[in-house]
Amino acid sequence: METHGVPLTPEQARSALADTEHVRSSAAALSATPWPTWFFVTLTLYIAALPVVYGGVMADSDWLLPRPAWLGIMLVTTAAYGALFAVAAKAWRERTGVALRLDVLPKRATVPLAVGLPVLLVGSAFAFRVTGRPVWLIAASLISAGVSVGFHLAFVRLHRKTA
Repeated sequence: METHGVPLTPEQARSALADTEHVRSSAAALSATPWPTWFFVTLTLYIAALPVVYGGVMADSDWLLPRPAWLGIMLVTTAAYGALFAVAAKAWRERTGVALRLDVLPKRATVPLAVGLPVLLVGSAFAFRVTGRPVWLIAASLISAGVSVGFHLAFVRLHRKTA
């Protein structure tokens, strides 16, 4: 392979490949970078509210609010979260030139999150329905918020380490 009429030496070719790999890992790190701060806060609040909302929807009788109100809250907050997610993804793409991607994140972290968080959120609502004790919902809210903060900090560290 020639560059500007000058053949590459093996060392130059290896250096070019290393530079290419560095660019790929930097792009992966950027796409794995945490959400904008405002969205991280929104996501944490949303995740912390879900157990309480699910508990209200699944309660045997009206708990704090009528069941249709809980359903309405769930639909409105989910729609708002989806819209804010789209805004955050677009803003991040415009700022960095890289789309937010979950597939570049470490599987050892994302798989337990993808399995454990839904179990926590829905399981606490079932536990509340069976026992009638809101402590299940409060505990799940606190744990969910902690998980959100923990993952955000892990993504910040991942980004700083590879950038």
